[in-house]
Amino acid sequence: MGRGGRQQVAARVPSRRAQLEELGTGRRRGGPRLNKLSFSDFRQSLRHHGRLRLRWFDWRRRAAVFSRSNEPGALRRIYVINLDRRPDRWQRVRRELDRFRDRHGERLSGIARRFSAVDARYLEAAPDPTVLVPRFTLADQLTVDPNPLLRIDDEARAREIRMTKQEVAVALSHIEVWKLIANGDVSCALVLEDDVFMTYGFARDLETTWSSLTPTGADQPDFDLLYLAFDEVGNASATQDRDQARKLRQPGIWEAAAYVLSRDGARKLLDATPVYGPIDLWLNMQFGRLRAFTAARPLIEQRIDEPSTNSYSVMPVLAQLGVITREKPLLPRTKRLHGPVVAVGDQGSGLTALAGALSMLGYSCCSDLDRLPAVEQSRLLRGERGRLFNAYVNIGSLSFEALEQIGKASRSARFITTSADQVLPPTVRDRVLRLTPEVKDKWAALSEFLDIDYPAFPYPTDRDLGRRALSQRAPLKSARKLTELKSDRGPWILRPRRDWSGIALDRDPASPASLVRVDWAAGDTLENAAWRLRDDTFPSNMALFRPANVRQLRGQALLTLRHEQTPVRALTSGAIASTASYRYGRFKAEIRPSGVPGLITGMFLHRNGPRQEIDVEFIGKDPSKMLVNVFYNPGPEGTKLEYGYRGTPTLVDLGFDATADFHTYEIDWLPNTIRWLIDGEVVYERMTWDPTPIPNRPLQFNLNLWHSRSSELAGTLASAALPASASLRSIEILRNAGSASDELVDLVGASPAGHS
Repeated sequence: MGRGGRQQVAARVPSRRAQLEELGTGRRRGGPRLNKLSFSDFRQSLRHHGRLRLRWFDWRRRAAVFSRSNEPGALRRIYVINLDRRPDRWQRVRRELDRFRDRHGERLSGIARRFSAVDARYLEAAPDPTVLVPRFTLADQLTVDPNPLLRIDDEARAREIRMTKQEVAVALSHIEVWKLIANGDVSCALVLEDDVFMTYGFARDLETTWSSLTPTGADQPDFDLLYLAFDEVGNASATQDRDQARKLRQPGIWEAAAYVLSRDGARKLLDATPVYGPIDLWLNMQFGRLRAFTAARPLIEQRIDEPSTNSYSVMPVLAQLGVITREKPLLPRTKRLHGPVVAVGDQGSGLTALAGALSMLGYSCCSDLDRLPAVEQSRLLRGERGRLFNAYVNIGSLSFEALEQIGKASRSARFITTSADQVLPPTVRDRVLRLTPEVKDKWAALSEFLDIDYPAFPYPTDRDLGRRALSQRAPLKSARKLTELKSDRGPWILRPRRDWSGIALDRDPASPASLVRVDWAAGDTLENAAWRLRDDTFPSNMALFRPANVRQLRGQALLTLRHEQTPVRALTSGAIASTASYRYGRFKAEIRPSGVPGLITGMFLHRNGPRQEIDVEFIGKDPSKMLVNVFYNPGPEGTKLEYGYRGTPTLVDLGFDATADFHTYEIDWLPNTIRWLIDGEVVYERMTWDPTPIPNRPLQFNLNLWHSRSSELAGTLASAALPASASLRSIEILRNAGSASDELVDLVGASPAGHS
């Protein structure tokens, strides 16, 4: 039935506060920290499930605060913000509410109203600027959640952060509910997101909180906003009495998953619009104009066991600034998928885009070939185990007869055609989806057909590649000793097998004449339109990059790592990056790496959203080897697939000490192949699915010197050897004209010398 890739990618995204706690607030690999972080996650999950179970032992089910009758002081309305595509969550919230009865013994779901949430997947235009401005500043973030490593200064006030589409959709949903309350017939309403549960003691403690906010002799509680779900951060003052509500005078509260909003409070919030930034952050800024309170403790909590597609815009910024000091391994969580899936159709009907979509759903998808490798085809036709893939798109050897045989051999097989007039075997007609170009919402059709959740990502729009011809893989002329290191596991990484070395395709087409060179040589200035000096960091890097640590001296550029105390790191170093991103090309540099244990000299191509990366790294503890690596996540621009912890690393034995002299190191990145060269000689290469697909999105070229948090990877830092430097004599990018990030034109380069 194939390999363990028959699974749908999913991920639990914890709250913003939980993410910061997991990652620490003090690049890529973390080695021994994996077990520690996993244990932390286990304890958090165990406590959460304990609270979920404990609530069933709560005997107090009469929530006297609620009533459907028009009575003084009653909470008469509940709004549940719920996506149209998640009726399961709406039903679950109704069941949760029905654990309780109002003051007259009626189920709470009787006063619940479902609000159709704004869906981030369909947000195309920018929001109305009179309602929501989709940006905020680092200073806003620090006002709510101060960090001892950062200051609220002019730089923080000037650093703008763009909201994610998910944050925009959440904010717009809450604003629309405020309008319902402001213009409604009830004095206040409980607003819930659809992933919450009521904790043990909910009914009892809500009644106590409600009473504490009702002045003597008054019929109605006196507040504008009452948080029932919240995370305390910043300057929020502790309650003096565990039974009393707490008045909020300063920012310091995260979450907007459950709160009671009065009619007056809703009108005040709407009068204060436009909202700036995420909704829970902006609400903190309104405490001065609102009578805002929290319960003495969170009476409602968000579930953490529910797969989420939320995305927090501030997290990458905090990582770059060095506030996040640990990197939590981000690996796919998956569930079983139907399959194998076989897709056929005419050229130009969207087959390559469909292959990308299936990959984004978590399939290991083999596509756009004239034929399958013989062993894979045989196992597919016979319905045998041991297949490498579980989705096959536009494969020439899968004829009408082959499709019929697959359908008979595997009752779980699914078939997709992208052409309206495609003839398929009658024996599989009850397992066919016609996904023609006329289908407007292809995700909806795929989701229903494959019985999966509707994805949060944009559907790919790649043009069809056509069927590419398989060929024999030629041996390298200069074979080096290789050591395969432990890789990540996931749907886009094939497990090692002796009979598999990737998919070799006919030679990439010859290079066009219009090649453009982007280069730097000693003596030229590095800070120009093509290059920039980095002033950020990443979680696994124990040094902060600073432009001052890149110096040009005696015919070379030095990247220097030194002891220098900053608010976020005790070390600083140097890094260079291209200002543009490129899709395919030759990327080379003359480098003499640092040989100090604990340091890594890097030359690599990288992007996020989706994360893709091609690496050359020199490990200071063993300068006789070069580490090469590839990270791959599928999807079009903006796809929040960032999986990868170890990647797919391989150590290449150099046969010399890289720190003794300069050598030219090169990444030759082609649509079907990646080759690594030293002084013009190919020393290592990877083909498609060897073990990952070839990265296919624009990447930025980087060179840096950094200290890894993982001593397992880089060795223990030899502090006495600092300052230490890596030296550069030249950098060169050879790309196709128009292949920079603004024009995604493939560069198809000629085979370099030394490869047969």
